Amino acid sequence: MNFTGEPEHDDVESSLLHTRSIPEDKYHFAYIIYFIIGLGYLLPWNVFITAVDYFSYLYPDVAVDRIFAAVYMLPGLVGVSLIIFYSHKSDAFVRINVGLGLFVVSLLVVPVLDAFYVMGRVGLYGGFYVTTFAVGLAAVADALVQGSIVGSAGVLPERYMQAVIAGTAGSGILVSALRIFTKAVYSQDASGLRKSANLYFAVSIVIEFICMILYNIVHKLPVIKYYNELKIQAVTEGEDTGPVTGSAWRSSIWDTVGSIKWYGFGIMLIYIVTLAIFPGYITEDVHSQLLKDWYPVLLIACYNVGDLVGKCLTAVYLLENAKIAIGSCIARLAFFPLFLGCLHGPSFFRTEIPVTILTCLLGITSGYLTSVLMILVPKIVKLKEAEIAGIVSVLFLAFGLAVGSVIAWFWVI
Repeated sequence: MNFTGEPEHDDVESSLLHTRSIPEDKYHFAYIIYFIIGLGYLLPWNVFITAVDYFSYLYPDVAVDRIFAAVYMLPGLVGVSLIIFYSHKSDAFVRINVGLGLFVVSLLVVPVLDAFYVMGRVGLYGGFYVTTFAVGLAAVADALVQGSIVGSAGVLPERYMQAVIAGTAGSGILVSALRIFTKAVYSQDASGLRKSANLYFAVSIVIEFICMILYNIVHKLPVIKYYNELKIQAVTEGEDTGPVTGSAWRSSIWDTVGSIKWYGFGIMLIYIVTLAIFPGYITEDVHSQLLKDWYPVLLIACYNVGDLVGKCLTAVYLLENAKIAIGSCIARLAFFPLFLGCLHGPSFFRTEIPVTILTCLLGITSGYLTSVLMILVPKIVKLKEAEIAGIVSVLFLAFGLAVGSVIAWFWVI
């Protein structure tokens, strides 16, 4: 197992790097597109969860946030698993376009339902079932887009993986900004909640359309075409070019899992810790007499800013020692007793300042370590295996999200 983070490309792949000059990413256009796509594939989930106040008002007899989480996580896990085992029979370009289209459909459901059926009325649970179906559809779209875009970024230079991961943090910033804006501008009654939710979904639909347009442009850019051709050459020149059988593909998958398992463990642990604390603990367990209902809104914004800062830091300095990175993921378990102390510790520890500092640190460490490990994973395998390594890393991430969301129900005493 290579814990140095150094690439393990074979001689064929290394020689291909020198066959012709690498095209320039003019104006960082490809980088910006990958950032926007990263923002786009996480935005629907953030929007459904951010609008949970509106949904809880409409459907007071159900635990909306927990049901949404369960409905989103399970299809995500299943979807990424299927992509791993059948990605050799489908094209990432098609999967991503289909996924972005499904995002648009799932996001359209809520405003259309509101306009023609619910219309702000409480207790129409047929609307809840349709909305829950839309959440599940968004989860399928997420699996298609996230698994495929991270996998395809795995064969590109590390800056493009960093762009995708930073984009996911940008999604949280955008939604937090919308939340703060709507809370300041709209009244917090039924009408205000309805206007807020419709604004969230309208903005998201526009962004998903933009992602569709940009993705269909980016694969035509010379720099991206160059690296995709490099991958194809590595596969055809570095191994037997006969048809890929199911058993050979499964064998390749398990070999890749074996190569990246400790990196995957680190990624999984990051999100077990993070999701066990955020957002449930932030929104339900800590309170402020000074900030009142602004407190959870501002704490969520602090986490999202920290997450973006952490994910952007890898563009400045990338920790290439995997032992230190994975050890840091384990060290983040210390957040459990620290946040518990904010509930049951000394009086000062239960005030706004320590909670805010810990929330920022939770975001920064989550963002930085996620970006580090996701960047390193495709680089420790051969170029022809980089795409599947990227998709497998998403599976570890999804599993961490699922486990963390379950632990969130139980760990606070």
